[in-house]
Amino acid sequence: MLENLRKKMNASYESLLKDFGGLRTGRASVTILDHIMVEAYGNKVPLQQVGTVSAPEAKMLTVQIWDSSLIKPTEIAIRNSQLNLSPVVDGQLIRIAIPDLSEERRKEICKLAGKYAEQAKIAIRNIRRDGMDEAKKQEKNKEITEDQERKILDDIQRITDEFVKKIDASLNLKEKEIMKV
Repeated sequence: MLENLRKKMNASYESLLKDFGGLRTGRASVTILDHIMVEAYGNKVPLQQVGTVSAPEAKMLTVQIWDSSLIKPTEIAIRNSQLNLSPVVDGQLIRIAIPDLSEERRKEICKLAGKYAEQAKIAIRNIRRDGMDEAKKQEKNKEITEDQERKILDDIQRITDEFVKKIDASLNLKEKEIMKV
């Protein structure tokens, strides 16, 4: 049971790290385009399914589009994203210069990172609650003793505290990365 809880909490933590990867820090990172969906063949598909994203320079991203009919929809999707990016089409290649972030924009991104971290903590606490309910149910059904239940509850809390610390540490690191000029 504890191993299952740990896996669920780890999945929530990994999801947070993925969300953090999509936040702009002033440096070119291929993960900032992960959330962009492109209108392709009548469907919305992730940008990674229409081209190859790379970061050839510290302040530049490129997207090599595989199908020339998708160049314009990809450019529009990038331009309309909330990332405030201005793509430039160069044949089948889209170049995206990553502008420096203003102090105000950096603070906004830090707030967003804080929201992501809080959502992850809520998910962790919900997993903890489910685990504790399960342990209490097992004790009530006489599947485990009171002492075993108490030990399980302590272990669940210890695992929860461990993941909350990891989330806080990751948030702290991400905020430093965002605020670094």
